[in-house]
Amino acid sequence: MTARFTYLGDMLFWILVAVLTAALAVILLYPLLRGAKAAENIRAGEAAVYRDQLRELDRDLNGGLITPEEADYARAEIGRRLIAVSADEPAETPKPARHHRVAEAFVLLVLPVLGLCLYLTTGRPDLPSQPLEARLENPGNDVAVLITKAERHLAEKPDDGKGWDVLAPIYFRTMRVNDAQVAYRNAIRLLGPSPVRLDGLAETLMAVSDGVVTEEARQVLEQSLTLEPDNPRARFYIALSMEQAGRPNEARQAFEALAKQSPADAPWLPLVNEHIAMNGGTKSGADPAAPGANPAAPGADPAAPGGDPAAPGNPTQQDVAAAETMSAGDRQQMIRGMVESLDAKLNEEPNNFEGWMRLVRSYAVLNDKDRAAGALKRGLAAFPPPGEQGRQLLALARELGIATEGATQ
Repeated sequence: MTARFTYLGDMLFWILVAVLTAALAVILLYPLLRGAKAAENIRAGEAAVYRDQLRELDRDLNGGLITPEEADYARAEIGRRLIAVSADEPAETPKPARHHRVAEAFVLLVLPVLGLCLYLTTGRPDLPSQPLEARLENPGNDVAVLITKAERHLAEKPDDGKGWDVLAPIYFRTMRVNDAQVAYRNAIRLLGPSPVRLDGLAETLMAVSDGVVTEEARQVLEQSLTLEPDNPRARFYIALSMEQAGRPNEARQAFEALAKQSPADAPWLPLVNEHIAMNGGTKSGADPAAPGANPAAPGADPAAPGGDPAAPGNPTQQDVAAAETMSAGDRQQMIRGMVESLDAKLNEEPNNFEGWMRLVRSYAVLNDKDRAAGALKRGLAAFPPPGEQGRQLLALARELGIATEGATQ
């Protein structure tokens, strides 16, 4: 019985294909056939007009409106035009033009054969049809079907914490960050907090805020550290929150502590070292006397992200002291002024890689993504992506949620 239904289903499929192919052929052939008929109708209409003119000419002559000489001249001209139109009419059924015959043959023969060959080579005619229910039972590697299956399950059993726990990271990887946030919160509520769940929730909160470590995200990360004090992911993001808050000295110390804790082959160590350098420290394992290394001590200028107090755009000790007595609004205005000063100096001296890194990050912290993208593009013009420094600029942009499309053009 199953084989019979399969056979009937296959027959129905091929019948439907044949009907659709015939309908498409008619649609494509109609303009060609209609064109020949339209030309024939035009010639017949012209001949009828000339015959009417001859009859009208006889009426004008009988009514004395024109002279016989004028009538003869007009009749000769109209007759000439009538003969010319009649000579264009074929004596027998017209044959289609050669290019029309080629087009018709292409539509009737080549297109169906070409479509069938494409289907047989790229399609799966041997694959039986599957309704949605069957695909949900055997989703294979189809992520969309897997998500649909999980969502249907959780709609029926919303208190299944394991289901939310599985779905949350899938949502995050497919960039459904708002759904991921809900899923992580449900998993934490039902299964309890764990470092993995709390870190995932913090990352979704940062993704919603365009890479900024918000106060809520920081609280979630601190809760994760109470469960796993050596959690490198949580420690990195907390150090990043200090950096974004304009506390480079604290950020540098947090990054340095993370670097000391990390194994020498830890995949996150290069990024941690970059942040150490950007916040006035020396990269882990670097020679303090090497070019570009900054032997800044804990008492060094805390507001000099590049380490060198004389570097373009860095505040002086007097600037730092004045900022401590300012209101929040005045401090923000002062920071923006220093960032714009750094921007102007980099236009004059573009070969300052650390300056471009600071400028891109500064604009991102100020939530000015357009200027951050512009700074990224100018920095990449000075340090193209094929080089290590260009790749670091692009990595920083991705970390901060800055669009990199077109930045290298």
